[in-house]
Amino acid sequence: IGIRYRKPRDCLMLESTPDQNNTDFTQNTIEAAIRLGLLMLLAAWCFMIVYPFIEAVMWGVIIAVAIYPLFIKLRSVMGERNKLASAVYTLLALAFLITPTLMISNSVIESSQVISEKYDQGQLQIPPPEEGVKEWPLIGEKLYAFWSQASTNLQGTIENYEPQLKQAGEKIIAIAAGAGGGILQFVISIIISGIMVANAPAAYKVTLKTFSRLTNETQGEMFTNLSRDTIRSIAQGVIGIAIIQALLSGLGMYIMDVPAWGLWSLFILVLAIAQLPPLLVLGFVIAYVWTAAETTPAVIFTIYALIVSGSDSFLKPLLLGRGLKTPMLVILLGAIGGMLMSGIIGLFIGAVILALGYELFMEWLDRGVETAEEQAA
Repeated sequence: IGIRYRKPRDCLMLESTPDQNNTDFTQNTIEAAIRLGLLMLLAAWCFMIVYPFIEAVMWGVIIAVAIYPLFIKLRSVMGERNKLASAVYTLLALAFLITPTLMISNSVIESSQVISEKYDQGQLQIPPPEEGVKEWPLIGEKLYAFWSQASTNLQGTIENYEPQLKQAGEKIIAIAAGAGGGILQFVISIIISGIMVANAPAAYKVTLKTFSRLTNETQGEMFTNLSRDTIRSIAQGVIGIAIIQALLSGLGMYIMDVPAWGLWSLFILVLAIAQLPPLLVLGFVIAYVWTAAETTPAVIFTIYALIVSGSDSFLKPLLLGRGLKTPMLVILLGAIGGMLMSGIIGLFIGAVILALGYELFMEWLDRGVETAEEQAA
């Protein structure tokens, strides 16, 4: 009972000292910092490599997610041959992109050549404006004065406004150059989307694993499906409607032989994605048609243009109503911000990405509130 336990001398030798603990902590910290630095360097290097393709890849993913239900139908028609259906889809999508692009480019080039030839020959004449132009809000009186002066003395008007016209011409050239780069990005995005739809199940599994790793298995599946539904909703209900309105407007202007109808169609596309009415452009076109065409065709075109401009009121419930109801302000900010940041392709990506971020953030907030209420209960 009176025996006292004494530590062996070897055990005393194994006890760590404060200096040794500090040395081990310093070594572990240095090793962790080196590993973390190498990982960050590798991640930054990978990001720099893929940075030029980020926008094209993101747009390709958006197209693939939005078009996948139609791709499934195409694949069933092709006898469930996945690669063949992917190749056919890619060719059709490229044809759908390139054909209108060539038509718009030819329209702009031909109109520019005709205007230049008539101006050089002194035959270019601008019809006088209607009296109703004065009643247009904000710009009516100034536009009427400029239009009247140009109709009576075109040469003098050009000389008076030469600096402004030169600046506008430089901006138009810059926009045309940016549009050319945007078309190339669109081509790359369509090719990427063709690869994505061919490997959709694998891509879905990777997305599911990513969200599950960030959250948990249940929330990972929920966030994955939410991302898919949001992308399809915005792509169909906003971008799809904008493309329909631009195509219909371009068709009407092509039939009425409106000069540079392709350029006006592009402006309408931008306005429609930004959730602004196409009538802002079609109003000027209607005014031109009334001065250049007979009464009956002008009346028909006016009614047609008003229907096209208001078509989103019945198209949105059909397309946007299938998915989530993201506030239009979020879509507007995303479209405008994306266009300012990345040009024409940013107009499409910005609306979808900001809407996706908004929906994920709101769902995350709602999940946090539900969890807190469950814990309180």
